[in-house]
Amino acid sequence: MARSARALAQDRSRRRDVGTACRSGAAIFALLALSAQVPSAAAHSFGRIYNLPVPFWMYAWGGAAALLLSFLVVAWFATAPAGSRAPRSIDLQHSGVVRALRWLRLRCVLRALALIGLIACVLSGWFGTRDPYRNFNMTFFWVVFVLGFAYLTALIGDVYALLNPWRTLAELLGRAWRGYLQGRVRYPSSLAYWPALALYMAFIWVELFAHTRPLSLAQLLLGYSVLNLVAVYVFGAAAWFRYGEFFAVFLRLLALMAPIDYRPGQGIRLRPPFSGLLEAHAESWSLLVFILFMLSSTAFDGLRATVPWFKLFWFDPTGWLTEWMGKPPIHAYIELRPWYLVYETMCLFLSPLLYLAIYLVFVWLARVCGGSRRSLRELALGFAYSLLPIALVYHFTHYYTLLLTQGLKIVSLLSDPLGNGWNLFGTAGLLRAPILPDLKWIWHTQVGLIVFGHIVSVWIAHVEALRLFPSRRAAVLSQIPMLLLMVAFTTFGLWILAQPIQSGR
Repeated sequence: MARSARALAQDRSRRRDVGTACRSGAAIFALLALSAQVPSAAAHSFGRIYNLPVPFWMYAWGGAAALLLSFLVVAWFATAPAGSRAPRSIDLQHSGVVRALRWLRLRCVLRALALIGLIACVLSGWFGTRDPYRNFNMTFFWVVFVLGFAYLTALIGDVYALLNPWRTLAELLGRAWRGYLQGRVRYPSSLAYWPALALYMAFIWVELFAHTRPLSLAQLLLGYSVLNLVAVYVFGAAAWFRYGEFFAVFLRLLALMAPIDYRPGQGIRLRPPFSGLLEAHAESWSLLVFILFMLSSTAFDGLRATVPWFKLFWFDPTGWLTEWMGKPPIHAYIELRPWYLVYETMCLFLSPLLYLAIYLVFVWLARVCGGSRRSLRELALGFAYSLLPIALVYHFTHYYTLLLTQGLKIVSLLSDPLGNGWNLFGTAGLLRAPILPDLKWIWHTQVGLIVFGHIVSVWIAHVEALRLFPSRRAAVLSQIPMLLLMVAFTTFGLWILAQPIQSGR
């Protein structure tokens, strides 16, 4: 905005009659931009400037050095697991704790609570206050479920496969409607995970651009419930909740990193953290693009809050828009605002394709350096799961502060879900004040997690290379391009996180 003020001052001396309109437009732009940024930027932005203790390039070089060191250590010590792909694990199915939980019928209780939570989100959104901070459904869905439950899944496994409220709804309907759960047509193999990817993209668009409020969120949840029930009727419950319901796909991928491996109907076991990523490969291009969108959507959300992204459109560095319109774009905010939404939407939807192109180039280089005769597709799918630790830490570092600033308020909102001043459980006065961590602590936590996630990815990718390439030497050579890709991801991720902090956005 400082550059905008200088531009307006220069323009005033040249076109005094337009200057007043420009100042008004800039004021309107500032107000609208501020109101539009609150829902999305609050997840990972800060209200005051934090000066990094050392220049950013030192963090970038430090992260790169950590990755290089980890690469050398992994290359020296790592070996491919022999025999079965499954790592060592401890079967907990017959442990005393699991038997006690089974006796308490905890499964039924948790499924009922998940369904009640979904119904409460719809009802509170329809009949409760329109204030998003005082309505139960906004905090419970966006913060507790979308954020908190995702991170919990990365610790305790795919319990969503058990709790999925939409699956519970379908099974309840199946009790009254014979044959409903079996579907009417066979799920086409060509669809693979593309429906889940399309729904995931639509969900991220709603999160970033729709600026949902309690009522609109309730309507969206109701619509998504109808969509799931219709899809189950068409394709059957087993196929749809494996390939089409995007929360199931998203959380199942996160669960691969959990030290607890829980699979409904197959038991529960304890395993080394992240070892689940070595037990299977991505099944299709659609799942690879889904994983890449987990990365690109988080990066895009962070990027759009930075000053360079803002300048790219509104200050027209190429001069094309200014020449076409006869004036700088920022002077025509009202007219260009819808086109800016289209522009950002296209960037969001095309982002996984950009990541896919970059990823395939580095996989091809790995194939050449390692002298492999395997196809590019086989290698690309083989290394796909090595990207998941990066996706997890990106997501966590961008949004985890919301758990402290807004997520804790769910305790008070449980007693007053409609915002009517109730105190149903006696908790309405608890944890109402947000926890505001120190910016220094947040930044260094983000740096540490970003570097840690990439180190884990280096390890996963190297172990996969030992399986996919004919010799240890070939595997090490193949991972040099992948190391460069991890360094690029690390630097870019840290740069995005640093921009809102240093600019006070």
